[in-house]
Amino acid sequence: MIASLTPYLAEHVPQVGLIRRLEKFGAGQSNPTYKMITDTGVFVLRTKPVGVLLRSAHLVEREFEVMSRLSNTAVPVPKMVHLASDKVSPLGRAFFVMEYLDGRIFWDPSLPDLAAREDRRAIYDAMADRLADLHDVNIEAAGLAEFGKAGNYFARQTDRWSRQYLASVDEPDRAMTGLMDWLGLHMPDDDGQMGLVHGDYRLDNMVFAPDRPEVIGLLDWELATLGHPLADLAYQSMQLRLPSNGAMRGLGGADRAALGLPSERDYIARYCARRNIPLPDNWAFYLVFSTFRLAAILQGVVARAREGNASNPEVAQKYAATIPLLIKQAVDIAHDPSEKVI
Repeated sequence: MIASLTPYLAEHVPQVGLIRRLEKFGAGQSNPTYKMITDTGVFVLRTKPVGVLLRSAHLVEREFEVMSRLSNTAVPVPKMVHLASDKVSPLGRAFFVMEYLDGRIFWDPSLPDLAAREDRRAIYDAMADRLADLHDVNIEAAGLAEFGKAGNYFARQTDRWSRQYLASVDEPDRAMTGLMDWLGLHMPDDDGQMGLVHGDYRLDNMVFAPDRPEVIGLLDWELATLGHPLADLAYQSMQLRLPSNGAMRGLGGADRAALGLPSERDYIARYCARRNIPLPDNWAFYLVFSTFRLAAILQGVVARAREGNASNPEVAQKYAATIPLLIKQAVDIAHDPSEKVI
């Protein structure tokens, strides 16, 4: 890869310098990402995976565009350096180069690396605040008015991920098809809310400052689009409900108060207070939608692993065990939504 990249970068981005080595980041399942050490500094290289890709998936071009547009907003993102399209890339697939952020990434949502309860709470407060800042971005001023479609986000996303799921399996799970039907029957009316949504807003997609609870970079924008802000909020809440010992670590079974972490209600209340909006109604729908959507995403990861195209095949196989847990969680909420609303 270095041999292919070197002459291209020398011509198009000479300030990057000569590549000394590439170190693949082990985590992540979407687009292969590398720490790129050159004779001028450290950068990040992010590419599309090899092989045949699902339509509208792995669009590193969209990631590059949205982070470029957010550079002058309150949303912290790395500085974008260069984008190479599929047509011109020496790798035969699109990639981009961006700034490397030297900070902390927390992989466990219980934050065992932090000894003080108040330090843990501060991390969650920062996450809630930055999510509110993201959803308050003026999309027209940021040049993102054409970044997605208008209309009912949840209906469009349910249709998209239903199709993606069905394209990723030989035999669909009956519970998943049942969830598709449930979402269709309980689809809320379009309330007109629209903003920039990240699509994968979670703790390990953030880089925190080395010495303070400040988000210095929000990463992995592949699923970003224009949509309903509550989708991001429910997605993060849904993931934190997952078991703490699974492939995708959550806070299920954890004593949040003892750890110094906010309850789901408190976290959502802080987000809503910062945006000056009421607590959400119909929370069960948003949770079921988010859980179904993640199950569909992970099924695509598993399908790519079987075809030999996953960024991290070993972790992809672990994610396969998470899919039934997600389906059960969604079905449980759908069957008894009254007990699940905050």
